[in-house]
Amino acid sequence: MNKHHESTGPADEQQITLRGPAELADALPYLMGFYPNDSVVMVALHGGRGRFGGRLRLGIPQSPQEWPSTAEQLAECLVKGSERRGERPDAIVIFLCQDPADGETPGQVMERLRPLAQRLRTACGALDVPVLEALCISDGRYWSYCCPDPRCCPAEGNSLSLPGTSVMAAAATYAGIQVRGSLRDMEARLMPLKTPSVVDQPQALDAAGAALVPRILDEEGRKEVARETLALARALMKRLREAPTTAPSAADIQDDSLISHDEAAAVILGLQDRETRDKAAEWMEGTEAESALRLWRALSRRCVGPYGEHAAAPLTLTGWVSWSTGDEPGARVALGLALQADPEYTFAQLLHQACNQGLDPETLRRCLRGERNNRTGRSTHRTERSAARRAVRPPAVRRKRAQPGSVRPGTTVARRRARGESRADGRGGTRSGRQP
Repeated sequence: MNKHHESTGPADEQQITLRGPAELADALPYLMGFYPNDSVVMVALHGGRGRFGGRLRLGIPQSPQEWPSTAEQLAECLVKGSERRGERPDAIVIFLCQDPADGETPGQVMERLRPLAQRLRTACGALDVPVLEALCISDGRYWSYCCPDPRCCPAEGNSLSLPGTSVMAAAATYAGIQVRGSLRDMEARLMPLKTPSVVDQPQALDAAGAALVPRILDEEGRKEVARETLALARALMKRLREAPTTAPSAADIQDDSLISHDEAAAVILGLQDRETRDKAAEWMEGTEAESALRLWRALSRRCVGPYGEHAAAPLTLTGWVSWSTGDEPGARVALGLALQADPEYTFAQLLHQACNQGLDPETLRRCLRGERNNRTGRSTHRTERSAARRAVRPPAVRRKRAQPGSVRPGTTVARRRARGESRADGRGGTRSGRQP
């Protein structure tokens, strides 16, 4: 595994052999960088030895009526995406991961999801790509939808290996790879707060909007708001950086307590301007990156009530800084949530695509450094930016969001979700057979 990228591939000198459903199930968190609860995961296999290539994750649609179209589009997304990167898959492995609901057993989860597994297998087969294995993982057990032999795949399922004891776990430890908890845990750090402490946050956002929107609509006022937003963001970063060190489990709570409702509202609304957001994106490395990441996470949690769509800006900045500093799993989670908040948010779309394709963030870092140098007088030629600003709308005039299960014109539910949550990076990784 590559020691510099937690989410992908073994180093060239290291080879791993995964034998059978048990080791495939145990390997999944190391392939993704986290435990993907409530997810469909599809992984492309290449060559006779089954090298892992592109991978894609999508939340399991709640309605079985969505499963046929979802299966077709996921199969097409993975196969066509791999082809665009120059290598059509020779096979695919499917994982369905979901814990039981109240009163449900893991075995009942497996049976309930069986039609989805069959739809996915059929959709892949229609594209002439066979499904080598389809597994259900629920509550610490796994089942194979492909193996009919009860001696190795009994009806009650098999227990997963204890964490840290599998072949993949040993290889990951050697490579310095960490599994960053469950997807649910990672998303919880970025979701709107539901504690009594934020009951007044919507009112603060209302007041800030009433004060800032008229100024942003004026060219000179917009520039003043941008300067104020960036200055306040820097002051908050400094405050977070200088705060006493606390336990990781309490770090987010401490950060939330250090930022007032009015301060959070002012920066959140200021970041809706694209030029301001792009300047904030320059804090993506060195000593600035850690405090910037903490600030963007905290602001994402403050986008509560009718201001959920405003989270697209701080979530995208969270994803960008995570990617820039080498945390690809964290980047994909943040960018996926940004696209859930606003599926049309272009910056999140571009970053998510680039991260998923395995591009080097240094290209964008170099561009942002150049912008900063031009602005601070380190270059004799100033680059004028022409990016259109993102309008800031009070809740009363915000566009109507599609309801769960509805479809925007020209977009299917699965395609909208896949855009926010898929991964098909096309890079060589671990293999289902002998792996580099």
